[in-house]
Amino acid sequence: MKPLIALSLSAIVLSGCIGMTPNRDSGSLKVASWNIEHLAERDGEGCSPRTEADYARLRDHVRALDADVIAFQEVQNKAAAERVFDPAIYDLVMSGRPPSTRGSECRGQPGLFIQNQAVGFAIRKGVPWTRHPDLNALALGSPDLRWGVDVTVSRGRPVRLLAVHLKSGCNSGREPTDLDCPVLFDQLPVLEGWTEARAAKGEAFVVLGDWNRRLASRNDAFLAGLNDGEPAASTLTLASRDRPAGCKARYREYIDFIATGSIATARVEPESFEEYRYGGIAETEHPSDHCPISVRITG
Repeated sequence: MKPLIALSLSAIVLSGCIGMTPNRDSGSLKVASWNIEHLAERDGEGCSPRTEADYARLRDHVRALDADVIAFQEVQNKAAAERVFDPAIYDLVMSGRPPSTRGSECRGQPGLFIQNQAVGFAIRKGVPWTRHPDLNALALGSPDLRWGVDVTVSRGRPVRLLAVHLKSGCNSGREPTDLDCPVLFDQLPVLEGWTEARAAKGEAFVVLGDWNRRLASRNDAFLAGLNDGEPAASTLTLASRDRPAGCKARYREYIDFIATGSIATARVEPESFEEYRYGGIAETEHPSDHCPISVRITG
């Protein structure tokens, strides 16, 4: 890392830690989602091979993000997660899905191979949490589709969180000839069943993660399918609303989302949605091809 960038990041970490303490003490939860792009357990492996210095920078960004709960995607295993989320600070909850056997060669990177891509949570110690069974039905019986990870956290009133990483390749439209779109839309009723069950029980709930879909696009068919109004409390609101994404210059629409059911929506702190852009460093210096997003939920 160039000295100027290192100095800037250190300042961000310091200001983030100072700035967040009052809100944490007040009972709100900062909830985030982050696709960490092929995070491998060992140096030099996976489709985004890293050095120890790279893992150190990721840890710096975790401190700067300063979230209470982080839903993460594309993490090989718990050992990989522990290289980024200090187990002295965070409890780690990993998907129970058996490791994928796909293991094909990374595109354009001879000699490097795709690692397992797991979903999970990093939950700050001191935040009470309960784990529920994984939403394994999201895999549709395929060993290569990700499971949802389901937890309840609380700092005051509880909130149910489902971390997801949905099928890629169908970011807009619904072309039946596209092999990816039918798979993604087969995941829709599974997800809808989960949201409707939460609403029927009167739970505050949030679905967050990498949806691989431009849900905020006008009349998006996937979001419309989820928000059919039955029951009304299951209606999802995107925390980012109509904001443009700023992580990558060429991609102005989010595919990562924090979506709240109606009870949780009423607890979202106004104007608390943030896209963390790694302290404004150049895109070429970003440690992942996704930027973390976050929102605050009152206790």
